[in-house]
Amino acid sequence: MSFAAYKMMHCPTGVEYCACGFITHGAVDSTPRILAVTADEMYSDFPSSVKSSAPIPNLIIAAANVLEVYNVRIVEETSSSPDTKPAQEAKKGGVLAEALGASLELVCHYRLHGNVESLGVLPGGSSEREKRRDSIILTFRDAKISVLEFDDSLHGLRTSSMHCFEGPDWLHLTRGKSFFSRGPFVRVDQLGRCAAVLVYNLQMAVLKAAEASSVLSGEDSDLNSRLADAARIESSFFINLWDLGMKHVKDFIFLEGYIEPVVGILHEQELTWAGCVSSKHHTCMISCLSISTTLKQHPLIWSATNLPHDVYKLLAVPSPIGGVLVIGANTIHYQSQSGSCILALNNFAIPFDGSQEMHRSGFTTELDVANATWLTIDVVMFSTKNGELLLLNLIFDGRNVQRLELSKSRASVLTSDITTIGNSLFFLGSRLGDSLLVQYSYGGSVLFPGDKEEVGDIESEAPLSKRMRTSSYDTLQDLVPGEELSFYGGGTSSAQSAQKTFKFAVRDSMLNIGPLKDFSYGLRASADTTATGLAKQSNYELVCCSGHGKNGALTVLQRSIRPETITQVDLPGCKGIWTVFHKSSRSELSKSVADEDEYHAYLIISLQNRTMVLQTANNLEEVTETVEYYVQGSTIAAGNLFGRRRVIQVFAHGARILDGAYMCQELIFNPELPSGSEIPLVSSVSIADPYVLVRMTDGSIRLLVGDPLSCSVSISNSPLFGSSDMLVSACTLYHDIEPEPWFRKTRSDAWLSSGFGETIDGSDGMTHDGDVYCIICLENGNLEIYDVPNFNNVFSMKKFISGRSHILDSSVNIMKSHSEDTGHEKTESPQDIKVVEVLMLRWKQKYSRPFVFALLSDGSMLCYHAYVYEVPENSLKPESVTSEKITSSSSSRLRNLRFLRVRLDIYGRETTASSMPSQRITAFNNVGGLQGLFISGSVPVWVMMFRERLRIHHQVCDGPIVAFTVLHNINCSHGFIYITLEGSLKICQLPSFLVYDNHWPVQKINLKATPHQVSYFAEKNLYPLIVSNSVLKPLNQVLSSLVDQDASHPFDHDNLPSEGTYPIEEFEVRIMEQERASGAWHSIASIPMQTSENALTVRVVTLSNATTQGNDTLLAIGTAYVQGEDVAARGRLLLYSVDKIADNTQAKVSEIFSKELKGAISAVASLQGHLLIASGPKIVLHKWTGSELNAIAFLDAPPLHAVSLNTVRQYILLGDIHRSIYFVNWKEQSSQLNLMAKDFSSLNCLATEFLIDGSTLGLVVSDDQKNIQIFYYAPKTSESWKGQKLLSRAEFHVGSQVTKFLRLQLLPTSVDKSAPGSDKSGRFGLLFGTVDGSVGCIAPVEELTFRRLQSLQKKLVDAIHHVAGLNPRSFRQFRLDGMPHRPGPDGIVDFELVSHYEMLTLEQQLELAQQVGTTRTQILSNLNDLNLSTCFL
Repeated sequence: MSFAAYKMMHCPTGVEYCACGFITHGAVDSTPRILAVTADEMYSDFPSSVKSSAPIPNLIIAAANVLEVYNVRIVEETSSSPDTKPAQEAKKGGVLAEALGASLELVCHYRLHGNVESLGVLPGGSSEREKRRDSIILTFRDAKISVLEFDDSLHGLRTSSMHCFEGPDWLHLTRGKSFFSRGPFVRVDQLGRCAAVLVYNLQMAVLKAAEASSVLSGEDSDLNSRLADAARIESSFFINLWDLGMKHVKDFIFLEGYIEPVVGILHEQELTWAGCVSSKHHTCMISCLSISTTLKQHPLIWSATNLPHDVYKLLAVPSPIGGVLVIGANTIHYQSQSGSCILALNNFAIPFDGSQEMHRSGFTTELDVANATWLTIDVVMFSTKNGELLLLNLIFDGRNVQRLELSKSRASVLTSDITTIGNSLFFLGSRLGDSLLVQYSYGGSVLFPGDKEEVGDIESEAPLSKRMRTSSYDTLQDLVPGEELSFYGGGTSSAQSAQKTFKFAVRDSMLNIGPLKDFSYGLRASADTTATGLAKQSNYELVCCSGHGKNGALTVLQRSIRPETITQVDLPGCKGIWTVFHKSSRSELSKSVADEDEYHAYLIISLQNRTMVLQTANNLEEVTETVEYYVQGSTIAAGNLFGRRRVIQVFAHGARILDGAYMCQELIFNPELPSGSEIPLVSSVSIADPYVLVRMTDGSIRLLVGDPLSCSVSISNSPLFGSSDMLVSACTLYHDIEPEPWFRKTRSDAWLSSGFGETIDGSDGMTHDGDVYCIICLENGNLEIYDVPNFNNVFSMKKFISGRSHILDSSVNIMKSHSEDTGHEKTESPQDIKVVEVLMLRWKQKYSRPFVFALLSDGSMLCYHAYVYEVPENSLKPESVTSEKITSSSSSRLRNLRFLRVRLDIYGRETTASSMPSQRITAFNNVGGLQGLFISGSVPVWVMMFRERLRIHHQVCDGPIVAFTVLHNINCSHGFIYITLEGSLKICQLPSFLVYDNHWPVQKINLKATPHQVSYFAEKNLYPLIVSNSVLKPLNQVLSSLVDQDASHPFDHDNLPSEGTYPIEEFEVRIMEQERASGAWHSIASIPMQTSENALTVRVVTLSNATTQGNDTLLAIGTAYVQGEDVAARGRLLLYSVDKIADNTQAKVSEIFSKELKGAISAVASLQGHLLIASGPKIVLHKWTGSELNAIAFLDAPPLHAVSLNTVRQYILLGDIHRSIYFVNWKEQSSQLNLMAKDFSSLNCLATEFLIDGSTLGLVVSDDQKNIQIFYYAPKTSESWKGQKLLSRAEFHVGSQVTKFLRLQLLPTSVDKSAPGSDKSGRFGLLFGTVDGSVGCIAPVEELTFRRLQSLQKKLVDAIHHVAGLNPRSFRQFRLDGMPHRPGPDGIVDFELVSHYEMLTLEQQLELAQQVGTTRTQILSNLNDLNLSTCFL
């Protein structure tokens, strides 16, 4: 019996829910603000409704089980902008008139142990007295509710309350039901008094919010308590809607303008259906309950009946208008206590009776599955199922709404949720396309000639990053061009109307690769055919069908980066490589251009025992003989000093300062030591202009202090370090300068010394911009930060190598005791682990915060992100407790500085010997417009920074890399150079067509159509792809096509309605190819389908030609005619040959076989040279003669509709849409297809595949309930009913619907194939894609490894903190809603949970390993092996 591991490799990207709220800051905190439009420009009747300035709330998004919180950052217009706007244009005053744009910045990211069913934000209170933050309410199946708030001290979310209404105590709430069509969904009162959650479709749980005074702590200062306080839930009670006669609740909402919370419930009194609509059509009603949270009563205050059966959503109209909008597919209703009005959207809207007037919109539309948000108090924006943005204007007089006016706006992305952020932005969350952050502005009645140009240029004006230019390919065209929307809206009591203009511009976008309907695994255009082992994986890419309709796209995923090589030379024995700038005279003008566009002057290459110097300005030319660099030995480091006027070159026993090619100064580090003693040599170097920090091999450090006036350098020896207890294992300098010194915010005296550090006490007496700090990691595992050049200790942290989740200064007293500090004497000893390299850096964005990266000697890597937390005075340690080294000047300590550990998914651990002098981490500020760092080693890694989030991209195409540096010159614009272990020097650039702000590098090719299935034609490197487009056809033409032409019943053409159109999906098969040079994709051939014919499957099959005795590789297409339920199902099987024409962008596609069959051809596969077809209720095997297909075997298994066919040797796995899976064997001697076994349970199968583990064959199936099961065939066991029944080996809840499995051979985890467990030649993993945009894999593991990791998994359930209080064991239990199911074996280990082991502290890791009965090294080795064996692509 084999075992497996589940691993998520790419997080979900399809946004299902979004909301906004003041999570990380209060509505009155000092936050980025934007000037709002003045009151007289908006509505003169309600001047108090618009504030003069407004802080921007956070954006919260949920995608399947991922929760993220973002800050919205405003890009403000600078005064140095070359184009000054006309005075009247600025006066026109869109809300963001002062801003050039906005972008999203990640605050926190969590992968939850449960799928978010709905998301709400509980406001902290509306009055100025209640200055609390908002809280996040999440609901999970079946009736779990978690309330989260932001904790400043942790810089993350913490759970403030949990409410679970499941289990035996709450069984009465279900009223005997076990299946519920939807999970619990939450709605929140706008004033934050309470929230309500509909659970089990019948019960409403009311969560009462606590009063602001009851949660404040009186002992803390007012400032601290206000910052930490957020809205919380005090108690809860139930309203039984069944007892109130509300049996079929569709939606509910809290209404505005009432003293007590009032909830409006939309429910259906009596159900209707399509065949009954003509007589029973107005079946819905609204009931409004006034909820008293103290008395727990809910009297009915008003109701509205006779609403159409197709209404589904409620929208609360903001105060002071009040009331509720009821949204239906064909009508929009406004209802309030004082009146109502209706707007008909199309001809299907019928009034209940003739008594009420029904206005009709000026155009026809449908609003089913629309999403909506309020832009102003009387304008609501809808996003329809077609991606159109519609604006609904409420024409009102006081609190009386007179009529509704609907107008068309722009086209946009197909949305799943929508929210307004502040008063000038909205966010379109999408599961089917890229999510967008859009800025809107609304002007006065005067239109200026410059408006169109202004709006059209918004995208080019906004200084956004490269991700903006490369993603949201279709939506930018739809939204950004400057067509304005004008409509008349009234807010006055007279009949006058003021014309307002809405304008939209996309400001940021979030890439989405979902839903992944199908994918194929093929060679990249830039593949290297000579690659072997791990490097071979970067030859492949995953080509996916994603999106829908106008957002349909071909998404190309490449997990590892393959750079574009410009030139390559062999250079064996290389140890390091650096590029430096040089300019003899630097004026202020050249300084502004220097950082981005200045070319590098020299390339310094360190070899085994010599150094090469090359000029880089134009071409690379060696100038080693003509320059005064130290070339007799190897170089340790090189860089620029004094604003790039000088170059410093550090070698083993000294350094040289050079002005271009000429030496100005030479320094020897240890001239006074006698020749007989062992001389310490330079081990590592860090440069922060004008300082150079040098670590010696004996653990001491030297600081070189530069004088910018004379451009000379002096050596300053620090006596602190070098003693036995202060040996330095790694150190670095950090220059805290751009765009403002960040560390100054964290000083204990930050409030009184805003200008501290502008002058640094050096012997030169000169001033620097910013501050320089020295980060020291000691041999004993401690981390300390000193200011430079005085070496005052400003921050210290003991046991840094433990890898705690949070790091803070040792002068701050933590009340809670850390259990990991004690009781580990008996465990594995960790004292040999130390930091071998450390780097602190901060990239040049306005709001960016420093990162710390540390490489440990055991191969692991720690990453921390700095943040500020103002420590209350009472939590400081008394001075007597602090050590003598710390007591220097307590006021200047970085007491408010804290670090949060960041998870890095880096595979490939390599132990580092302390004697290795090479530095592996290289930071870059501009490689192809991107910033981040590169980690060289056996598995090189790019770490790129987007939105304060690190993206990890591996580069395995060249094997181990020993050195890396950036290069910018005339032939290589913002590129890089690296040297491989084999001694090959490569000058490269990053591929520009890829988007790197994603879990994997991705390229999206817009199809403007819905892709359904893709296959890979390996011989020609082509991708056949099924796409469909929605086309409007005349109604009579559509109806006539739904008639069975063979039927004997005559058809009366005269009775057909001749007016109107109807959308029909037209299918075609496109053949796509990627250009090698540009990376662009284009269609080289197209195969259109017939009218009403849907292409269901396309596969490349290899058939044995019985005539020629050779093999033919053909394109097989299976289709079905969709003509309604009155026409017998039939389909066609098509075979095509594809030939690429040389020197032509087109391909020759020839139909060589076509046959019409009974039933839909839903799946095809090749089996030992024969063609296997799933045709309606049977599967048929055909033999290919070269021109004909002859049936040689069939099986009536009876499936309803086959969704997948998989073959291995003579075995067939058939997946049925309702009847689970069938295991079939083909016997060639007797030409028979035999049903060997099947799963007797009822299962809605989505995808199937074989899982091969050596000689063991597993059958994997995914279903619509988001589960995965592994079956096996065991005819000798009694449970299998003599082999008729497939037995369950493992079952697992993924949390996403898996649409496709792909079988790939596992990779060897070691170069040495003889190492135990390293040879994976007989083992295959399954890569799978889901509708949420996630990619994962199921991989077989050995039993010993499985038992070890499963034991660890059980321990981790209790050992780690789970966000929102969710239980991973509960999440992973097999679910089959409403169906009886006998629990199967637990044969899959959850790598999502087990991988948290690496984020525990070192002490916790050792303790858990001891409890499991193994070692930390063994567990980390197992995790690393699983990572390496599944690093496909």
